[in-house]
Amino acid sequence: MVVSDSREILSVAPARMDTMQTLDRETCYRAVKSRDRRFDGVFYCAVRTTGIYCRPSCPARTPAFHNVTFHPSSASAQAAGYRACKRCLPDATPGSPDWDVAATAAGRAMRLISDGVVDREGVEGLAQRVGYTPRHLSRVLTAELGAGPLALARAKRAQTARVLIETTDLSYADVAFASGFSSVRQFNETVREVYAATPTELRGRRGGQSGRGMVTVRLAVRTPFAGTPLLDFLATRAVPGVETAGPGWYARTLALPHGSGTVRLDVPDVLEPGQTAFVSATLILEDLRDTTAATERARRLVDADCDPMAVADAFAGDPVVGPLVRRHPGLRVPGHVDGNELAVRAVLGQQVSVAGARTAAARLTERFGRLVSQSAEGLTHLFPDAATLAGLDPEELPMPRSRGRALIALCSALADGAIALDRGPDRDDVRARLLEIPGIGPWTADYIAFRALGHPDVFLASDLGTRHALSALGQDPADAAELAERWRPWRSYAQMHLWQTLTPTPEET
Repeated sequence: MVVSDSREILSVAPARMDTMQTLDRETCYRAVKSRDRRFDGVFYCAVRTTGIYCRPSCPARTPAFHNVTFHPSSASAQAAGYRACKRCLPDATPGSPDWDVAATAAGRAMRLISDGVVDREGVEGLAQRVGYTPRHLSRVLTAELGAGPLALARAKRAQTARVLIETTDLSYADVAFASGFSSVRQFNETVREVYAATPTELRGRRGGQSGRGMVTVRLAVRTPFAGTPLLDFLATRAVPGVETAGPGWYARTLALPHGSGTVRLDVPDVLEPGQTAFVSATLILEDLRDTTAATERARRLVDADCDPMAVADAFAGDPVVGPLVRRHPGLRVPGHVDGNELAVRAVLGQQVSVAGARTAAARLTERFGRLVSQSAEGLTHLFPDAATLAGLDPEELPMPRSRGRALIALCSALADGAIALDRGPDRDDVRARLLEIPGIGPWTADYIAFRALGHPDVFLASDLGTRHALSALGQDPADAAELAERWRPWRSYAQMHLWQTLTPTPEET
């Protein structure tokens, strides 16, 4: 396929890039010549004469066409023998939006690899979560991303290690295990191979001031990035003890594979398009091995891999959503750090106001949540886990009996693994299993997909806020589902823009 215009490349590449066959060499090369940051994370450019791979926007001199190859992932470039450019840091780009748009097995696997599943459970555990055999999953990943699960996990470990080396004063042994390496020797060898530098050379004089158990990382996001509406959404729903927020920041507790932790996000507003901005995430962890998982869950929370330019292009000219996108460029879909928690809170929110759901969640947390070992900024509890709630009597819950029975049934399914909300299984299968539970209807299942599964194409046509927003825009709420059909595959972002119309802007308050 040959695309004649870089803007057309943008509309194609983020939306569907299962293999590098989707974009031919000429198309990729034109994108590299344009140095457009919107292609960062969509593919990588490797230069034979230097042995280096870069992001498309690298400011270095554009290499000759016959000297370059293109790769769908940083792991693919590393597996081909290339090392990361020290100037543009290609491994630090936002991830491909296609992982959530297409939600293929490769995309779902990449989400789990980024969460550290391979480091904790091996390739067999990863394959089981995705629903494939290890051999078939390796074939799928190699075909679509140019590298197998071990190579992809290795690339992720290397990138985490570089960030920790350059931004903290953790010892190299702590960095190695926090990044997921099984030994310091493996850590040293991988860093030298990927970055052509020793850990000491990478650190130089750039070490940070993090204490033991505290790590500060920067989460790359594409711009425009509307941080304030994201914070407002999270703050409005914050459960006391579990979450807290203030001007420009949000913090919450984390239940992680090796222990508990907290994260504080300092979130900017960056409205200039076509750039890369950063959200600062300060992690306090009981076990540094949870660094990778905590970082990935923070990325989910801020919808870090969204391509706002592709979303805006899809809505351009639409009489309903188009003006809203221009009013709030870069609006994100808030994700969540724990799918099980989000599912419980979705049931609590059935047929009640946001404030009512928040109150019910706070009562549940106070009675059944675990205290965190190191409280900070008003963070005292972990949200109750599914296994704890599954063992309760519906009579004990602060809600109507029918909703209590639905909650217990949902938690039982989550606790025994019948339903997994870790972005590994197929979304349609998850939705079907949720709807099999008495008391779980389409609104609840779709809201879970919307935030816990990172689905970019969900629309809550029956939601009261949706209906009010459409009425305010002069549309008939009865036509909501029909209207939303033209907003595919970004209906989740249309949903956020409609909800945003119910929030007054600073000029209106």
